[in-house]
Parts: sequence; C-alpha cells; structure tokens
Amino acid sequence: MSRSRIVIVGAGFAGYQAARTLSRTLRDAAEIVLVNPNDYFLYLPLLPEVASGVLEPRRVSVSLAGTLPRVRLVLGEVDSIDFDQRRLQYVDPEGRSGELDYDRLLLTVGSVNKLLPIPGVAEHAHGFRGMPEALYLRDHVNRQIALAAASEDPEEAAARRTFVVVGAGYTGTEVAAHGQMFAESLARQHSRQHSGHQHSSRDDQQDQQDEEEKGTAGVQHGEGQRTRWMLLDIAPRVLPELDERLSDTAYKVLTKRGVDVRTGTSVKEATSEGVLLDSGEFVSTRSLIWCVGVRPDPLVKDLGLETQQGRIVVDEYLRVPGRPEVMACGDAAAVPDLTRPGEITPMTAQHAVRQGKIAGRNLAASFGYGASRPYKHHDLGFMVDLGGVKAAANPLRVPLSGPLANLVTRGYHLAAMPGNRIRVLADWALDAVLPRQAAQLGLVRSWSVPLESSSPEVARVPAP
Repeated sequence: MSRSRIVIVGAGFAGYQAARTLSRTLRDAAEIVLVNPNDYFLYLPLLPEVASGVLEPRRVSVSLAGTLPRVRLVLGEVDSIDFDQRRLQYVDPEGRSGELDYDRLLLTVGSVNKLLPIPGVAEHAHGFRGMPEALYLRDHVNRQIALAAASEDPEEAAARRTFVVVGAGYTGTEVAAHGQMFAESLARQHSRQHSGHQHSSRDDQQDQQDEEEKGTAGVQHGEGQRTRWMLLDIAPRVLPELDERLSDTAYKVLTKRGVDVRTGTSVKEATSEGVLLDSGEFVSTRSLIWCVGVRPDPLVKDLGLETQQGRIVVDEYLRVPGRPEVMACGDAAAVPDLTRPGEITPMTAQHAVRQGKIAGRNLAASFGYGASRPYKHHDLGFMVDLGGVKAAANPLRVPLSGPLANLVTRGYHLAAMPGNRIRVLADWALDAVLPRQAAQLGLVRSWSVPLESSSPEVARVPAP
C-alpha cells in the first residue's frame, strides 16, 4: 500500500518551516513533497546585505536538500490545481510540464512586488523580492558609480549617482540604509583612483563614521563625487507600521548620513531619465528601486478559492473552508488574527514562520500524530538593520537603537536562520576589516528582472 502524499507549494518562510516540522514529526509515515522553483530557502531579511556587498549570495541561500531530510524536492512552478481530482500541474526550470497527485495540500506560494498604476514604473523600476533582483541591484550600483566617475558630463554623472527608493517600510528603509553606505564606499574608491591616495579598510570605515557624526555623509570625498539617495513614501513617516520611536531612530540615522527622506511624497511618472514627483519636482536618475509593498502570488486569484484582500480565506487552523484536505498560510493566506478579532495577520516573516510550524503540526495531526491547534501569535517586536553598527529594534517591546540594537538584530537573524550561520558570521567579520568589493559580475541583466513578475525569485530568460 502506497504512503499518503503531502504536497507543499512554495519554500518561503511558511513552506520551509512546515516541511521541516513534518520531516521531524512524521518521518516516514507519509511522503512529503516540496515544490519550489529553486533548490534553496531564501532568508529575505538579509537580502539588503547581499545587494550592498556585505554578504555573498549563498550565505542567505539555505539548501533545501541539505536541511530537509525525508522531504522530496520537485523543482518547478505550479501553474494550476484541480482540487476535485487532487492534482496539480507544474513547469520545471527547463520548461517541461509535470503533475503531482496529493492527499494533503499546503499552499505557501508567498508574495510578489506590489504594483501601482503609475506611468513608466513597470518599465523603469526594479523591485526587491528575490535573489536575482538583489544581484542586479548590486551590479547596477557598481556600474552607475563607475560610469559616473568616468563621465565628463556633470549632469550625467550626478544623475548616475542619484538613487531613488520608493517605499519606506522595512525593505525600502534597509535598502536605502545599506545602499547609501555601499555607494559611498564605491565612490570613495573611485575618488582615490583619481587622487592617487591609498586608504585601508579601517580608514574607509573611519571616514564613514566621521561623516555620520558630522552629518556630512557623501561630501567628504568631494562634492563632485557625492552620491545622493532619496527615500520616498506617501506615509507621514518612515516605517509607518512600527512604533514611532523606531521610526524616529531610523529617520535620524538616515538623514545624518545624507539620505534625503521625503514623506508624504510619491512618484507621479517614471522615465528613462528620471522620476517626476507629485510635488512637480523632476529628479534625474538612472535608478528607481520599488519597495512599496507586496501582494499575494498571482496563482492565488486563478485557483477559484474564496479570497479576502487577495489572500486565500482560511480558518484559525489554517484550513481552507470546504476543502478539508487543503491548507494555506503565509503571505498567500488570510489567516484570522486571534489577538485582534476581526482582522487578519499581516504579511510578515514573523507570522509566516510560526504559521508554517502550526501548519506542519496540524497536517501531522490529520494523520494521527499530535493534535491540531489554532494559530495565535502576539508580535514579539521588530528589528530594522540600518547598516554599519546602526539598527532600530524593540524586542519584547523594549526600544533599542545604535550598536546594542544592531547586536540584537544580528543575533536574532543568526538564531532564525536554518543554516549558514558560521558563513554569515565570517562575512560580517570580513566586512568589518576589509573594503567592499567593487566587482560587477554582470550575470543578471535589467530585462531579466522586470518589476511586473509572477516569479521574482527566478531571473527571466530569453524566449527560444
């Protein structure tokens, strides 16, 4: 008699935790199949450090096969599900179609970049939801700084040294914070090439620290080499979803470094030459980084299931009504927030991780292993890495800032990562004593990471 099969769609925070929980609980009592486009779990919170050259890409990419024993990995993207036949179809990385039958199904397809109907944004902006986008941004910043240094046209050089980040939530704030430090480091390196001066990494870091203390970040190496970072959001403050003290800390750190924070401001139009703000100001730039938020994976709307705010409706046990064999959690599911009756849980990694664990336990309970339990979680606080030794955090509602917050934030990330901890620590240590590497790999091109993508975790390839 064949074993029952559990199929998990998506290996983000929720899917990975569910698979790991089932692997430990059921062992060989059921077949566990994980369908995902890549063979790794991406630890998204550290992606800004990949884009800014602090961490190497593999540090935040945890092997699925290496960390999920007794779980069969199927590389592919699910494009349709027949709930009556209990069968799904997928397309593998080489374009071949396949199908899988299931006895239990867990949908954790996650989210993609949120789009707004603003002219030119889809054509000229790039998001920040997957590894390809992070690698593209790292190369792009490198390239713009190098082209600016070589340009004899002051206006072109200034535009290339200008970077506009839209969205001052977690992602946008961290991208702006890390990106500004990265770009300044590269600009200093190019400035020294022209001047013939040689600096050590310690000198480079001391320069950055001195600039922050004096509030002159970006100008110490000459006005002509200055980089300009803008952080825009229609909200009245940065990190609007967090405690005002954390928001204030982030704002002070960013502005002291020279980041131009514009709240109550949005983009009216984007072109190849820059962005037009709703204030009427035109900002010349070659870099528009879109971090306005996320929306559920487009697969959700094609499933024919009941949705709420674009997310699959589930009960407190993460079960889909009318489909007892189907569960959903993470960003793709409208999970009732039992700590705030009448609301659904926000789309955060903190909730996805814990929902994944509960989903794994409840799936195991459906086979007689343990008992089902409802999902209920109180937020334990939030952490925002602001680059260098700066951070803002409120673990257990205790507000922290500066080096202590940075220590807590990094400690949390190390504890939350399911692998690669020593490698991450090694990269952090090297970054403290060595200069950032200004090397463009050129592996991810602009057209391969469009903003409007249903699969930001996969770089687009040319059609045959």
